[in-house]
Amino acid sequence: MLGGVPPKAKKSAAQDPLAPCSLLVGQEELLVDRAVREVTDAARAADPDTDVRDLLPAQLQPGTLAELTSPSLFAERKVVVVRQAQDLSADTVKDVKSYLAAPAEEIILVLAHAGGAKGKGLLDAARKLGAREVACAKLTKPADRLAFVRAEFRAHGRSATPEASQALVDAIGSDLRELASACAQLTADVDGTIDEAVVGRYYTGRAEASSFTVADRAVEGRAAEALETLRWALATGVAPVLVTSALAQGVRAIGKLASAPGGMRPADLARELGMPPWKVDRVRQQLRGWSPDGVAAALRAVAEADAAVKGAAYDPGYALEKAVVTIARAARSR
Repeated sequence: MLGGVPPKAKKSAAQDPLAPCSLLVGQEELLVDRAVREVTDAARAADPDTDVRDLLPAQLQPGTLAELTSPSLFAERKVVVVRQAQDLSADTVKDVKSYLAAPAEEIILVLAHAGGAKGKGLLDAARKLGAREVACAKLTKPADRLAFVRAEFRAHGRSATPEASQALVDAIGSDLRELASACAQLTADVDGTIDEAVVGRYYTGRAEASSFTVADRAVEGRAAEALETLRWALATGVAPVLVTSALAQGVRAIGKLASAPGGMRPADLARELGMPPWKVDRVRQQLRGWSPDGVAAALRAVAEADAAVKGAAYDPGYALEKAVVTIARAARSR
């Protein structure tokens, strides 16, 4: 019985894809699909004849779960995957809760739940009854996407430089499926360590259109290149708000490094600034030519551009161009 699993067994079940119930929490489809595949692969490794049923809420009527999980003459292993569990009807939720209290032998239930307030009762019940939980939340922070890329390369048994991983995130953006596909392509096509030059060769067009590349050129004082890259980025569908976010990160990094205590060791400085060491080195190179007044002017330009792209101005493209020019000039204010 799932609800009666002793503490030690619960701890091991948290890592076991063959646990009676796996709860996949979050809205990142790639992570959900991988978690489902982990369970089904483990089940079929244990029993090649495992029957897998992958269902949406509309396919689960009251009583359906009982039919799917009832014992069969052949005692076959079965995996029942319920997608979008937060959208189940109230009667079906009662069926699921009842099943979780006394799961059937040889049956694995997988509940994919968005994790929000909708359907929270089912989420809480599954957790209370000891379901194995897998986090599948969207990776909204650049640092999390960078860690994802590094983990992908490790999973493929390959090494990539920090600069290469960052360049790939800059080029591809936030789509995890595309990031995973890019990692797979690079590891299949390239021998040896994957570096920034390799990423550039494969994703030149996208990298040049990246919001972070626009920011890098601007804080380096290269106005013409920044403007050219900005126009190409906007023409290929990069959202203006992503450009302002990248500009803000670039200017703030300059300001943080400029105000950091002198004489610190590189590792200590990286910890103090909350940046990886390779980024500290990059920002240190970009810092040449900046003055405190220049940083202040650049931050004002970013704030004005941010307001413009969020509705305060008629032409977001013009507002971004103005900000890029101001930042590039500020980079030569010393």
